[in-house]
Amino acid sequence: MRAEHYIEELLYRYHCVVMPGFGAFLAHSRSAEIHSGTNTITPPTKVISFNGQLAKNDGLLVSHMAKALKLPYEEMLLEVEAISKEWHERLTQGEELDLIGIGTLSNSAGRIQFQPENKTNFLISSFGLSPFTAIPVQREILKEEVEELEERVPFLITPEKHKQRRLAPWLKYAAVILLAVSAGFTGYRFYHENTVNQEIARQEAQKEVSRLIQEATFFESAPIELPALNISVKKANKGSHHVIAGAFRIENNADKKVKQLRAEGHNALYLGQNKYGLHQVAYASFEDPKEALAYLKKIRRTESPDAWLLSEK
Repeated sequence: MRAEHYIEELLYRYHCVVMPGFGAFLAHSRSAEIHSGTNTITPPTKVISFNGQLAKNDGLLVSHMAKALKLPYEEMLLEVEAISKEWHERLTQGEELDLIGIGTLSNSAGRIQFQPENKTNFLISSFGLSPFTAIPVQREILKEEVEELEERVPFLITPEKHKQRRLAPWLKYAAVILLAVSAGFTGYRFYHENTVNQEIARQEAQKEVSRLIQEATFFESAPIELPALNISVKKANKGSHHVIAGAFRIENNADKKVKQLRAEGHNALYLGQNKYGLHQVAYASFEDPKEALAYLKKIRRTESPDAWLLSEK
């Protein structure tokens, strides 16, 4: 039985794990470090140490092993004490005790020495982090190289070039002024042409209206009275927003639907055929779109969830 395996598991969660009758393994948190000589950055970690005086059983390790191996606590305690006794005997005989994943124990002049393995970082918050070497930025070296380059390549300015540099700002200002004047003239010309085109279009429209009025035919005497005709109009729109109850291919079915809805207390209407040739029937029609939407919500909640709103322009 490898007791060190269970000690290693507990060191991830606890700072002190006691091996009853042998000693305690302690985990101390250490902050991240930067080694100036090697430019190596080490992440935060837990440093493992050993104290042989803390050998009294606190129940942590024994309980953990008993649960993992599904053994009674008392039986597990006896086995752990036997392992501790075996470890003491091996150290007394001068043998090194290698605890895999934790470190190495040895006996030196009657004292137990511990060397941590340092291959495992027991700090959970640093999981996945490993030491890395940073490359320093050579700012001073680059600065010296630039200064040396400036000394090798001097800048020569002749009087002619100096005179041109003095005249250059005036040329810039003249170009800016010329560009502004050109933009203003172009904008004015576009505005003028657009205004003229609109005036011409308005005059043409007035001429067309006058021509149509002149061509209209009026009665020179009293118009002939025609006999009154009774026309039955099925479409009776009381508004431009209709809560649609259904659309039917056969007109007779639409009439039956209107009678049914009116019998149920709705102001049902026959709206006529739509562009697909279907005869539309509405629960009611409204001028106010808000009233139409409120009525649609009521119908969907109480009558038919398939009802929809038709708004005519």
